[in-house]
Amino acid sequence: MAAWEAVIGLEVHAQLMTKSKAFCFVPNVFGESENAVVGPVSGGLPGALPVLNERAVELAVRAGLALNCKINKKSIFSRKNYFYPDLPKGFQISQFDEPICGEGHLDIVVDERSKRVHLERIHIEEDAGKSIHLATTSLVNLNRSGVPLVEIVTKPDMRSPMEAGAYLRKLHAILVSAEICDGNLEEGNFRCDANVSVRPVGEPRLGTRCELKNINSFRFIEKAIEYEINRQIILIEGGGKVTQETRSYDAGNGKTFLMRSKEEAHDYRYFPEPDLPPLMITDAYIEEIRRKMPELPEQKQSRFVKQYGITELDARELTTSRALADYFEQVAASGAPAKTAANWILSELLFDLKEREVDTSQSPLRSPISPEQFAALLKLIEKGTISGKIAKTVFEEMFSTGQDAEKIVQTKGLVQVLDSGAIESWVDQVLAANPAQVMDYKAGKEKLFSFFVGEVMKLSRGKANPAMLSELLKKRLG
Repeated sequence: MAAWEAVIGLEVHAQLMTKSKAFCFVPNVFGESENAVVGPVSGGLPGALPVLNERAVELAVRAGLALNCKINKKSIFSRKNYFYPDLPKGFQISQFDEPICGEGHLDIVVDERSKRVHLERIHIEEDAGKSIHLATTSLVNLNRSGVPLVEIVTKPDMRSPMEAGAYLRKLHAILVSAEICDGNLEEGNFRCDANVSVRPVGEPRLGTRCELKNINSFRFIEKAIEYEINRQIILIEGGGKVTQETRSYDAGNGKTFLMRSKEEAHDYRYFPEPDLPPLMITDAYIEEIRRKMPELPEQKQSRFVKQYGITELDARELTTSRALADYFEQVAASGAPAKTAANWILSELLFDLKEREVDTSQSPLRSPISPEQFAALLKLIEKGTISGKIAKTVFEEMFSTGQDAEKIVQTKGLVQVLDSGAIESWVDQVLAANPAQVMDYKAGKEKLFSFFVGEVMKLSRGKANPAMLSELLKKRLG
């Protein structure tokens, strides 16, 4: 690996949050029965003429502004010609050499190092339908046909799977926060293709790239890119040659596999869409969209530091997804101390959600503990009703059952002990049982203090008040 460098470029298709499709008035909805939301334009009926959805234009400009792009005042819609059963017109309305947004950039952080990923373009296009291939036949569902998308294309700036993952997570957070795309990966509303090649370190020329398609999670995209980098290096070092091809990823065995070869670039015979005039937008239109922009993740991060007094690192982690940021604000609004809330959400909650493979990018956050319940748990710690150690036990019970913290504490008898006599008794028992450690402590091994604390906590089943325990233990040890 030290002798090789990966070169990665990404193409993201993000579905726009419009009420209707890109070029007709058919509803843009998910989950309807097969072929239930198809109109004359999206169904490719002869003579049907497209009408541009203005909301799609507004959201595309918003995406350009959020991603530091040049907004082109003139853009052209083109026909991208190819035949496939789920493309009834025989062409896709897209943008080619004159897209709505030109070059932009997105800054990411990987291993505490900042990196700028340059964007080549953002353009509007309509989605195709969906083919379902069975054992002996194929079926076509055109519900998705004509749904408006923006395609966001990077330059080949990324050099590792981690950089690609960081870019995709930040892009997803921006699009969701700006209310451009709902970001639902399961429904295919945020899809990514990765172009991956390798070259010897120091080599200026790009290697032969392979395109990875149909990967529906950030984690799988990282794993697919990692596998593909290693596959290409092993192939070249073994005397083979990388061929340009399209591959998919099998999450079951962690490998990419060939979908189709691409010996030559496709000739889509682009030409301007004759039924749509050039799209002309004004400076005033762009500024009006800029003025109405929702709060973006970096703005939210700065606000969290100022408003809640949390660290920049915690603020950055909390704003990696709108769902997580909204959840934190709801917990804080319910009366929980903000710093404690940030700490618990980023440690205990995220750990358990990831263990259950809950997608934390989906809004609202699908947690079995509501923000109000979470706040109530943290307030019990603040009041001294339970210790932090007991709170972790209560949290696990809440996560498994959905019950309120107070009910669990009362039912299981987990209320923190504030009786100095009871704590003194536990301290005396622990010191009496460990005379050698007491002598070592008094001889200067002060690190043993945490050992005594742990033993008392174990004896009290976590109920001893930590502050009182520390004070009484220091007194007993002189």
